Amino acid sequence: MSKENTILAVIVIGTLMASIDSTIVLLAFPAMTQALHSTIATIIWVILIYMIVVAVFSTQFGRIGDIYGRSKMFNLGFIVFTIASFLCGIAPTDISLIAFRAIQAIGGALIASNSSAIIADTFERHRIGRAYGFTGMSWNIGALLGILLGGIITTYIGYRYIFFINVPIGIVAVILGLRYVKDSNKSSDKLDIPGMAALAVAIALIAYAGINYASIGVSSLNVALFILGVIAAIIFVIIDKKVKMPTINFTMFKNKIFRNSLMASLFQGLGFMGVTFLLIMYLQGVRGYSPLDASLVLFPGYVVSGVLAPYMGKYSDKFGARLIATIGILFMVGGVLFYLSFLGVSTPIYYVVVGTIITGFGGAMFWPSNNSAVMANVTGELRGAASGTLRLFSSLGLIGSFIIAFVAAASAVPRYLAFEIFAGTSKVIGGIGKGFVAGMHVAFVALMAMLIIAGIFSFVRGKEDRSGKLSDESHNATEKKHISKK
Repeated sequence: MSKENTILAVIVIGTLMASIDSTIVLLAFPAMTQALHSTIATIIWVILIYMIVVAVFSTQFGRIGDIYGRSKMFNLGFIVFTIASFLCGIAPTDISLIAFRAIQAIGGALIASNSSAIIADTFERHRIGRAYGFTGMSWNIGALLGILLGGIITTYIGYRYIFFINVPIGIVAVILGLRYVKDSNKSSDKLDIPGMAALAVAIALIAYAGINYASIGVSSLNVALFILGVIAAIIFVIIDKKVKMPTINFTMFKNKIFRNSLMASLFQGLGFMGVTFLLIMYLQGVRGYSPLDASLVLFPGYVVSGVLAPYMGKYSDKFGARLIATIGILFMVGGVLFYLSFLGVSTPIYYVVVGTIITGFGGAMFWPSNNSAVMANVTGELRGAASGTLRLFSSLGLIGSFIIAFVAAASAVPRYLAFEIFAGTSKVIGGIGKGFVAGMHVAFVALMAMLIIAGIFSFVRGKEDRSGKLSDESHNATEKKHISKK
Protein backbone atom coordinates (compact mmCIF):
# COMPACT_ATOMS: atom_id res chain seq x y z
CA MET A 1 0.00 0.00 0.00
CA SER A 2 1.33 3.47 -0.89
CA LYS A 3 2.03 6.04 1.82
CA GLU A 4 -0.88 8.18 0.61
CA ASN A 5 -3.34 5.31 0.90
CA THR A 6 -1.95 4.31 4.30
CA ILE A 7 -2.55 7.83 5.59
CA LEU A 8 -6.03 7.76 4.08
CA ALA A 9 -6.67 4.44 5.83
CA VAL A 10 -5.76 5.98 9.19
CA ILE A 11 -8.09 8.92 8.52
CA VAL A 12 -10.85 6.48 7.54
CA ILE A 13 -10.38 4.58 10.81
CA GLY A 14 -10.72 7.85 12.74
CA THR A 15 -13.88 8.74 10.85
CA LEU A 16 -15.21 5.23 11.40
CA MET A 17 -14.66 5.45 15.16
CA ALA A 18 -16.40 8.82 15.42
CA SER A 19 -19.28 7.62 13.25
CA ILE A 20 -19.80 4.37 15.15
CA ASP A 21 -19.94 6.36 18.37
CA SER A 22 -22.53 8.76 16.94
CA THR A 23 -25.15 6.01 16.47
CA ILE A 24 -24.11 3.27 18.87
CA VAL A 25 -25.18 5.37 21.87
CA LEU A 26 -28.71 5.95 20.54
CA LEU A 27 -29.72 2.34 21.08
CA ALA A 28 -28.36 2.13 24.61
CA PHE A 29 -30.39 4.90 26.31
CA PRO A 30 -32.90 2.56 27.99
CA ALA A 31 -30.16 0.22 29.23
CA MET A 32 -28.00 3.10 30.51
CA THR A 33 -30.95 4.74 32.23
CA GLN A 34 -31.80 1.53 34.08
CA ALA A 35 -28.24 0.47 34.95
CA LEU A 36 -27.18 3.89 36.23
CA HIS A 37 -30.51 4.60 38.01
CA SER A 38 -30.89 7.76 35.97
CA THR A 39 -33.62 9.51 33.98
CA ILE A 40 -33.97 10.11 30.26
CA ALA A 41 -33.74 13.88 30.86
CA THR A 42 -30.26 13.31 32.33
CA ILE A 43 -28.96 10.45 30.18
CA ILE A 44 -29.85 12.30 26.95
CA TRP A 45 -26.87 14.53 27.78
CA VAL A 46 -24.61 11.61 26.88
CA ILE A 47 -25.21 12.61 23.26
CA LEU A 48 -25.88 16.33 23.75
CA ILE A 49 -22.59 17.03 25.55
CA TYR A 50 -20.70 15.38 22.70
CA MET A 51 -22.34 17.66 20.11
CA ILE A 52 -21.64 20.81 22.12
CA VAL A 53 -17.99 20.03 22.91
CA VAL A 54 -17.17 19.15 19.29
CA ALA A 55 -18.78 22.41 18.14
CA VAL A 56 -16.95 24.46 20.78
CA PHE A 57 -13.43 23.21 20.09
CA SER A 58 -13.29 22.25 16.41
CA THR A 59 -12.05 25.57 15.02
CA GLN A 60 -9.53 26.11 17.82
CA PHE A 61 -8.08 22.61 17.51
CA GLY A 62 -7.78 23.05 13.76
CA ARG A 63 -5.84 26.26 14.27
CA ILE A 64 -3.62 24.62 16.91
CA GLY A 65 -2.92 21.92 14.32
CA ASP A 66 -1.82 24.58 11.83
CA ILE A 67 0.76 25.87 14.31
CA TYR A 68 1.97 22.84 16.27
CA GLY A 69 1.36 20.12 13.69
CA ARG A 70 -1.80 18.43 12.44
CA SER A 71 -0.46 14.93 12.87
CA LYS A 72 0.39 15.65 16.52
CA MET A 73 -3.12 16.92 17.21
CA PHE A 74 -4.71 14.10 15.19
CA ASN A 75 -2.78 11.39 17.02
CA LEU A 76 -3.38 13.10 20.37
CA GLY A 77 -7.08 13.01 19.51
CA PHE A 78 -6.93 9.25 19.03
CA ILE A 79 -5.19 8.81 22.38
CA VAL A 80 -7.72 11.00 24.24
CA PHE A 81 -10.67 9.38 22.47
CA THR A 82 -9.45 5.86 23.26
CA ILE A 83 -8.74 6.54 26.94
CA ALA A 84 -12.06 8.37 27.36
CA SER A 85 -13.91 5.46 25.71
CA PHE A 86 -12.52 3.12 28.36
CA LEU A 87 -13.50 5.58 31.10
CA CYS A 88 -17.03 5.78 29.67
CA GLY A 89 -17.22 2.01 29.82
CA ILE A 90 -16.39 1.90 33.54
CA ALA A 91 -18.34 5.05 34.53
CA PRO A 92 -20.20 4.27 37.79
CA THR A 93 -22.79 7.07 37.58
CA ASP A 94 -24.71 9.01 34.95
CA ILE A 95 -22.84 12.24 35.76
CA SER A 96 -19.44 10.60 35.45
CA LEU A 97 -20.50 9.05 32.13
CA ILE A 98 -21.50 12.47 30.80
CA ALA A 99 -18.17 13.94 32.01
CA PHE A 100 -16.16 11.20 30.31
CA ARG A 101 -18.21 11.69 27.12
CA ALA A 102 -17.15 15.35 27.19
CA ILE A 103 -13.50 14.22 27.33
CA GLN A 104 -14.19 11.74 24.53
CA ALA A 105 -15.64 14.61 22.50
CA ILE A 106 -12.41 16.57 22.95
CA GLY A 107 -10.60 13.64 21.34
CA GLY A 108 -13.23 13.52 18.60
CA ALA A 109 -12.82 17.24 17.94
CA LEU A 110 -9.03 16.87 17.66
CA ILE A 111 -9.50 14.06 15.13
CA ALA A 112 -12.26 15.71 13.11
CA SER A 113 -10.76 19.21 12.96
CA ASN A 114 -7.42 17.97 11.61
CA SER A 115 -8.35 14.97 9.45
CA SER A 116 -9.65 16.98 6.49
CA ALA A 117 -6.52 19.15 6.54
CA ILE A 118 -4.28 16.07 6.56
CA ILE A 119 -6.08 14.73 3.48
CA ALA A 120 -5.59 18.09 1.73
CA ASP A 121 -1.90 18.01 2.69
CA THR A 122 -1.49 14.46 1.38
CA PHE A 123 -3.39 14.49 -1.92
CA GLU A 124 -3.13 16.87 -4.85
CA ARG A 125 -6.10 19.18 -5.46
CA HIS A 126 -7.42 17.17 -8.40
CA ARG A 127 -7.52 13.97 -6.30
CA ILE A 128 -8.88 15.03 -2.92
CA GLY A 129 -12.54 14.52 -3.86
CA ARG A 130 -11.97 10.76 -4.13
CA ALA A 131 -10.24 10.79 -0.72
CA TYR A 132 -13.16 12.63 0.87
CA GLY A 133 -15.43 10.12 -0.80
CA PHE A 134 -13.76 7.36 1.21
CA THR A 135 -14.14 9.31 4.45
CA GLY A 136 -17.80 9.80 3.52
CA MET A 137 -18.10 6.08 2.92
CA SER A 138 -16.52 5.31 6.30
CA TRP A 139 -18.90 7.74 8.00
CA ASN A 140 -21.94 5.96 6.59
CA ILE A 141 -20.56 2.47 7.18
CA GLY A 142 -19.66 3.52 10.73
CA ALA A 143 -23.17 4.79 11.33
CA LEU A 144 -24.51 1.48 10.05
CA LEU A 145 -22.10 -0.54 12.20
CA GLY A 146 -23.05 1.59 15.19
CA ILE A 147 -26.69 0.69 14.67
CA LEU A 148 -26.00 -3.03 14.35
CA LEU A 149 -23.33 -3.26 17.03
CA GLY A 150 -25.26 -1.04 19.43
CA GLY A 151 -28.31 -3.26 19.27
CA ILE A 152 -26.39 -6.54 19.45
CA ILE A 153 -23.91 -5.49 22.15
CA THR A 154 -26.48 -3.79 24.36
CA THR A 155 -28.88 -6.73 24.07
CA TYR A 156 -26.48 -9.64 24.48
CA ILE A 157 -23.38 -8.32 26.26
CA GLY A 158 -24.13 -5.02 27.97
CA TYR A 159 -24.12 -1.32 27.14
CA ARG A 160 -20.63 -0.73 28.62
CA TYR A 161 -19.06 -2.64 25.74
CA ILE A 162 -20.33 -0.09 23.21
CA PHE A 163 -17.55 2.10 24.63
CA PHE A 164 -14.99 -0.65 25.14
CA ILE A 165 -15.19 -1.53 21.43
CA ASN A 166 -13.36 1.73 20.64
CA VAL A 167 -10.31 0.74 22.68
CA PRO A 168 -8.68 -1.88 20.39
CA ILE A 169 -9.58 0.15 17.29
CA GLY A 170 -8.05 3.25 18.87
CA ILE A 171 -4.84 1.45 19.84
CA VAL A 172 -4.34 0.25 16.26
CA ALA A 173 -5.09 3.74 14.92
CA VAL A 174 -2.61 5.37 17.30
CA ILE A 175 0.17 2.97 16.24
CA LEU A 176 -0.51 3.56 12.54
CA GLY A 177 -0.93 7.31 12.99
CA LEU A 178 2.34 7.75 14.87
CA ARG A 179 4.16 5.75 12.23
CA TYR A 180 2.72 7.15 9.00
CA VAL A 181 0.97 10.51 9.55
CA LYS A 182 3.58 13.28 9.53
CA ASP A 183 3.37 17.06 9.64
CA SER A 184 3.59 19.41 6.66
CA ASN A 185 2.57 23.02 5.95
CA LYS A 186 3.10 24.10 9.57
CA SER A 187 2.53 27.77 10.30
CA SER A 188 4.89 29.96 12.33
CA ASP A 189 1.97 31.91 13.82
CA LYS A 190 1.22 32.19 17.52
CA LEU A 191 -1.99 31.15 19.19
CA ASP A 192 -4.79 33.71 19.44
CA ILE A 193 -5.76 32.84 23.04
CA PRO A 194 -8.29 35.68 23.58
CA GLY A 195 -10.00 34.93 20.27
CA MET A 196 -10.11 31.20 20.98
CA ALA A 197 -11.62 31.82 24.41
CA ALA A 198 -14.25 34.23 23.06
CA LEU A 199 -15.22 31.80 20.30
CA ALA A 200 -15.50 28.91 22.77
CA VAL A 201 -17.72 30.94 25.12
CA ALA A 202 -19.92 32.13 22.23
CA ILE A 203 -20.53 28.66 20.80
CA ALA A 204 -21.04 27.04 24.21
CA LEU A 205 -23.59 29.64 25.32
CA ILE A 206 -25.53 29.69 22.04
CA ALA A 207 -25.55 25.88 21.73
CA TYR A 208 -26.64 25.34 25.34
CA ALA A 209 -29.32 28.04 25.04
CA GLY A 210 -30.73 26.34 21.95
CA ILE A 211 -30.77 22.87 23.50
CA ASN A 212 -32.28 24.27 26.71
CA TYR A 213 -35.01 25.90 24.60
CA ALA A 214 -35.70 22.58 22.89
CA SER A 215 -35.95 20.93 26.31
CA ILE A 216 -38.17 23.34 28.26
CA GLY A 217 -39.29 26.08 25.89
CA VAL A 218 -38.56 29.81 26.15
CA SER A 219 -37.17 30.87 29.52
CA SER A 220 -35.28 33.83 30.95
CA LEU A 221 -32.23 31.56 31.28
CA ASN A 222 -31.95 30.47 27.64
CA VAL A 223 -32.75 33.97 26.36
CA ALA A 224 -30.03 35.46 28.57
CA LEU A 225 -27.53 32.77 27.55
CA PHE A 226 -28.29 33.34 23.86
CA ILE A 227 -27.80 37.11 24.18
CA LEU A 228 -24.53 36.61 26.05
CA GLY A 229 -23.43 34.14 23.37
CA VAL A 230 -24.12 36.67 20.60
CA ILE A 231 -22.16 39.32 22.52
CA ALA A 232 -19.26 36.89 22.90
CA ALA A 233 -19.41 36.16 19.16
CA ILE A 234 -19.22 39.89 18.37
CA ILE A 235 -16.25 40.23 20.72
CA PHE A 236 -14.58 37.31 18.95
CA VAL A 237 -14.97 38.97 15.54
CA ILE A 238 -13.58 42.26 16.89
CA ILE A 239 -10.58 40.46 18.40
CA ASP A 240 -9.83 38.44 15.28
CA LYS A 241 -10.10 41.49 13.05
CA LYS A 242 -7.38 43.22 15.07
CA VAL A 243 -4.87 40.55 16.07
CA LYS A 244 -1.92 39.63 13.84
CA MET A 245 -2.54 35.88 13.99
CA PRO A 246 -6.30 35.22 14.27
CA THR A 247 -8.07 31.98 15.11
CA ILE A 248 -10.16 32.33 11.94
CA ASN A 249 -8.38 34.20 9.19
CA PHE A 250 -11.29 35.97 7.55
CA THR A 251 -9.35 36.40 4.32
CA MET A 252 -10.30 32.76 3.66
CA PHE A 253 -13.88 33.95 3.16
CA LYS A 254 -12.83 36.17 0.24
CA ASN A 255 -12.74 32.98 -1.82
CA LYS A 256 -16.33 32.59 -3.06
CA ILE A 257 -16.12 28.82 -3.43
CA PHE A 258 -14.80 28.41 0.12
CA ARG A 259 -17.38 30.80 1.61
CA ASN A 260 -20.42 29.39 -0.14
CA SER A 261 -19.35 25.80 0.46
CA LEU A 262 -19.25 26.47 4.23
CA MET A 263 -22.71 28.02 4.11
CA ALA A 264 -24.00 25.07 2.11
CA SER A 265 -22.61 22.75 4.81
CA LEU A 266 -24.34 24.75 7.57
CA PHE A 267 -27.78 24.78 5.95
CA GLN A 268 -27.51 21.18 4.77
CA GLY A 269 -26.85 20.20 8.39
CA LEU A 270 -29.78 22.31 9.59
CA GLY A 271 -32.10 20.67 7.08
CA PHE A 272 -31.06 17.05 6.78
CA MET A 273 -30.15 15.89 10.28
CA GLY A 274 -33.48 17.15 11.62
CA VAL A 275 -35.20 14.79 9.20
CA THR A 276 -33.25 11.88 10.68
CA PHE A 277 -34.18 12.88 14.24
CA LEU A 278 -37.86 13.15 13.31
CA LEU A 279 -37.85 9.79 11.51
CA ILE A 280 -36.37 8.11 14.59
CA MET A 281 -39.11 9.63 16.76
CA TYR A 282 -41.79 8.71 14.22
CA LEU A 283 -40.69 5.08 13.96
CA GLN A 284 -40.28 4.60 17.70
CA GLY A 285 -43.07 6.83 19.00
CA VAL A 286 -45.83 6.52 16.41
CA ARG A 287 -45.14 3.12 14.88
CA GLY A 288 -43.92 1.42 18.07
CA TYR A 289 -40.60 0.15 16.70
CA SER A 290 -37.74 -0.71 19.03
CA PRO A 291 -34.60 1.47 18.69
CA LEU A 292 -32.82 -1.35 16.84
CA ASP A 293 -35.71 -2.04 14.45
CA ALA A 294 -36.21 1.68 13.82
CA SER A 295 -32.56 2.11 12.96
CA LEU A 296 -32.63 -0.88 10.62
CA VAL A 297 -35.43 0.79 8.65
CA LEU A 298 -32.96 3.61 7.94
CA PHE A 299 -30.32 1.04 6.94
CA PRO A 300 -30.72 1.32 3.10
CA GLY A 301 -29.90 5.01 3.05
CA TYR A 302 -26.59 4.43 4.83
CA VAL A 303 -25.73 1.62 2.40
CA VAL A 304 -26.49 3.70 -0.71
CA SER A 305 -24.58 6.70 0.57
CA GLY A 306 -21.61 4.64 1.73
CA VAL A 307 -21.24 2.72 -1.53
CA LEU A 308 -21.60 5.72 -3.84
CA ALA A 309 -19.59 8.35 -1.90
CA PRO A 310 -16.11 7.45 -3.26
CA TYR A 311 -17.40 7.54 -6.84
CA MET A 312 -19.12 10.89 -6.32
CA GLY A 313 -15.99 12.30 -4.72
CA LYS A 314 -13.98 11.21 -7.76
CA TYR A 315 -16.50 12.90 -10.08
CA SER A 316 -16.19 16.13 -8.08
CA ASP A 317 -12.44 16.06 -8.79
CA LYS A 318 -13.21 15.89 -12.49
CA PHE A 319 -16.21 18.21 -12.80
CA GLY A 320 -15.99 20.39 -9.68
CA ALA A 321 -18.27 20.39 -6.64
CA ARG A 322 -21.01 22.77 -7.79
CA LEU A 323 -23.00 20.46 -10.06
CA ILE A 324 -22.64 17.25 -8.05
CA ALA A 325 -23.23 18.80 -4.62
CA THR A 326 -26.22 20.80 -5.85
CA ILE A 327 -27.84 17.74 -7.42
CA GLY A 328 -27.21 15.97 -4.11
CA ILE A 329 -29.15 18.68 -2.28
CA LEU A 330 -31.99 18.29 -4.81
CA PHE A 331 -32.15 14.57 -4.00
CA MET A 332 -32.39 15.44 -0.30
CA VAL A 333 -35.17 17.95 -0.98
CA GLY A 334 -36.92 15.28 -3.06
CA GLY A 335 -36.64 12.80 -0.17
CA VAL A 336 -38.13 15.25 2.33
CA LEU A 337 -40.91 16.12 -0.15
CA PHE A 338 -41.61 12.39 -0.49
CA TYR A 339 -41.97 12.08 3.30
CA LEU A 340 -44.15 15.18 3.41
CA SER A 341 -46.45 13.77 0.73
CA PHE A 342 -46.84 10.20 1.93
CA LEU A 343 -45.83 9.75 5.57
CA GLY A 344 -48.80 9.28 7.91
CA VAL A 345 -49.77 7.37 11.03
CA SER A 346 -50.28 4.08 9.17
CA THR A 347 -48.24 4.55 5.98
CA PRO A 348 -46.59 1.31 4.75
CA ILE A 349 -43.13 1.23 6.23
CA TYR A 350 -41.41 0.66 2.90
CA TYR A 351 -42.22 4.29 2.10
CA VAL A 352 -39.67 5.27 4.76
CA VAL A 353 -37.17 2.90 3.16
CA VAL A 354 -37.72 4.50 -0.26
CA GLY A 355 -37.18 7.93 1.29
CA THR A 356 -33.88 6.86 2.87
CA ILE A 357 -32.64 5.61 -0.51
CA ILE A 358 -33.49 8.95 -2.15
CA THR A 359 -31.72 10.97 0.54
CA GLY A 360 -28.86 8.43 0.55
CA PHE A 361 -28.15 9.34 -3.07
CA GLY A 362 -28.13 12.99 -2.04
CA GLY A 363 -25.72 12.44 0.84
CA ALA A 364 -23.31 10.49 -1.35
CA MET A 365 -23.22 13.36 -3.83
CA PHE A 366 -23.11 16.29 -1.42
CA TRP A 367 -20.72 15.45 1.43
CA PRO A 368 -17.51 14.42 -0.38
CA SER A 369 -17.84 17.05 -3.10
CA ASN A 370 -18.68 19.90 -0.73
CA ASN A 371 -15.95 18.99 1.76
CA SER A 372 -13.38 18.75 -1.00
CA ALA A 373 -14.49 22.17 -2.32
CA VAL A 374 -13.77 23.72 1.08
CA MET A 375 -10.34 22.16 1.46
CA ALA A 376 -9.26 22.59 -2.17
CA ASN A 377 -9.75 26.34 -1.94
CA VAL A 378 -7.57 27.31 0.99
CA THR A 379 -3.79 27.58 1.18
CA GLY A 380 -1.69 25.02 3.06
CA GLU A 381 -0.88 27.00 6.20
CA LEU A 382 -4.60 27.62 6.87
CA ARG A 383 -5.96 24.13 6.22
CA GLY A 384 -6.31 23.27 9.89
CA ALA A 385 -8.35 26.40 10.57
CA ALA A 386 -10.43 25.69 7.46
CA SER A 387 -10.99 22.06 8.47
CA GLY A 388 -12.00 23.12 11.99
CA THR A 389 -14.32 25.83 10.66
CA LEU A 390 -15.98 23.30 8.35
CA ARG A 391 -16.52 21.00 11.34
CA LEU A 392 -17.88 23.95 13.35
CA PHE A 393 -20.45 24.83 10.68
CA SER A 394 -21.49 21.18 10.38
CA SER A 395 -21.83 20.87 14.16
CA LEU A 396 -23.92 24.04 14.40
CA GLY A 397 -26.16 22.63 11.70
CA LEU A 398 -26.50 19.39 13.66
CA ILE A 399 -27.42 21.21 16.89
CA GLY A 400 -29.84 23.47 15.03
CA SER A 401 -31.57 20.52 13.40
CA PHE A 402 -31.89 18.84 16.80
CA ILE A 403 -33.64 21.96 18.11
CA ILE A 404 -36.00 22.14 15.10
CA ALA A 405 -36.93 18.46 15.45
CA PHE A 406 -37.71 18.61 19.15
CA VAL A 407 -39.61 21.90 18.94
CA ALA A 408 -41.74 20.31 16.21
CA ALA A 409 -42.34 17.22 18.35
CA ALA A 410 -43.24 19.42 21.32
CA SER A 411 -46.09 20.97 19.31
CA ALA A 412 -47.94 17.65 19.65
CA VAL A 413 -46.60 15.99 22.81
CA PRO A 414 -45.02 17.22 26.07
CA ARG A 415 -41.32 17.90 25.75
CA TYR A 416 -40.34 15.23 28.26
CA LEU A 417 -42.30 12.71 26.19
CA ALA A 418 -40.50 13.85 23.01
CA PHE A 419 -37.16 13.00 24.65
CA GLU A 420 -38.49 9.62 25.82
CA ILE A 421 -39.76 8.85 22.31
CA PHE A 422 -36.34 9.72 20.85
CA ALA A 423 -34.68 7.44 23.40
CA GLY A 424 -37.09 4.60 22.62
CA THR A 425 -38.70 4.36 26.07
CA SER A 426 -42.15 5.72 25.21
CA LYS A 427 -44.59 5.93 22.33
CA VAL A 428 -47.62 8.04 21.46
CA ILE A 429 -51.09 6.60 21.09
CA GLY A 430 -54.41 7.41 19.47
CA GLY A 431 -55.08 10.97 18.37
CA ILE A 432 -51.75 12.13 19.80
CA GLY A 433 -50.04 10.15 17.06
CA LYS A 434 -51.94 12.11 14.41
CA GLY A 435 -50.97 15.36 16.10
CA PHE A 436 -47.33 14.29 16.18
CA VAL A 437 -47.37 13.50 12.46
CA ALA A 438 -48.99 16.87 11.72
CA GLY A 439 -46.25 18.64 13.68
CA MET A 440 -43.65 16.53 11.88
CA HIS A 441 -45.02 17.67 8.52
CA VAL A 442 -44.71 21.32 9.55
CA ALA A 443 -41.10 20.64 10.54
CA PHE A 444 -40.46 18.95 7.19
CA VAL A 445 -41.47 22.17 5.43
CA ALA A 446 -39.03 24.19 7.54
CA LEU A 447 -36.26 21.63 7.05
CA MET A 448 -36.88 21.54 3.31
CA ALA A 449 -36.53 25.33 3.23
CA MET A 450 -33.11 24.96 4.93
CA LEU A 451 -32.06 22.45 2.27
CA ILE A 452 -33.21 24.74 -0.54
CA ILE A 453 -31.04 27.52 0.92
CA ALA A 454 -28.15 25.04 1.05
CA GLY A 455 -28.77 24.25 -2.62
CA ILE A 456 -28.66 27.92 -3.53
CA PHE A 457 -25.32 28.40 -1.77
CA SER A 458 -24.03 25.23 -3.43
CA PHE A 459 -25.00 26.42 -6.90
CA VAL A 460 -23.71 30.00 -6.61
CA ARG A 461 -20.32 28.90 -5.25
CA GLY A 462 -18.94 29.11 -8.81
CA LYS A 463 -17.10 26.77 -11.12
CA GLU A 464 -13.93 25.04 -9.96
CA ASP A 465 -10.77 24.02 -11.75
CA ARG A 466 -8.68 21.65 -9.62
CA SER A 467 -6.21 20.78 -12.34
CA GLY A 468 -3.59 23.18 -10.96
CA LYS A 469 -2.55 24.82 -7.70
CA LEU A 470 -4.76 27.24 -5.84
CA SER A 471 -4.66 30.62 -7.54
CA ASP A 472 -2.03 33.05 -6.31
CA GLU A 473 -4.69 35.70 -5.86
CA SER A 474 -6.20 34.03 -2.82
CA HIS A 475 -2.78 33.13 -1.45
CA ASN A 476 -1.47 36.64 -1.89
CA ALA A 477 -4.51 38.07 -0.19
CA THR A 478 -3.72 35.98 2.85
CA GLU A 479 -0.06 36.97 2.81
CA LYS A 480 -0.87 40.67 2.44
CA LYS A 481 -3.23 40.41 5.37
CA HIS A 482 -0.46 39.02 7.55
CA ILE A 483 2.15 41.51 6.32
CA SER A 484 -0.10 44.52 6.81
CA LYS A 485 -0.62 43.61 10.46
CA LYS A 486 3.01 42.96 11.31
